[in-house]
Amino acid sequence: MNSLPRVALGVLAAACCFASVAALAQPYNPSVPLTRAQVRADLVEWRNAGYDPLDWINYPENAQRAGAIVAQRRAEHGTAGAPAGQMPQ
Repeated sequence: MNSLPRVALGVLAAACCFASVAALAQPYNPSVPLTRAQVRADLVEWRNAGYDPLDWINYPENAQRAGAIVAQRRAEHGTAGAPAGQMPQ
């Protein structure tokens, strides 16, 4: 019975490591703040991908689905994670 908590702790530690690596992989430059127009363009892009901020019943699923669509579209256009209106450096 003592091995189950250790296995659970190991799985939790692995999940935390994976999440931190995924977070570091996101391109983010805090020294270059987004303009209001860029944030609005990003929201329009997410809404065009099917995200509805008022649909709180299906919230996690519709946001994840729209996020995947936006990421795919950005990858096709070569903007690799940059919000709309911001070119990669």
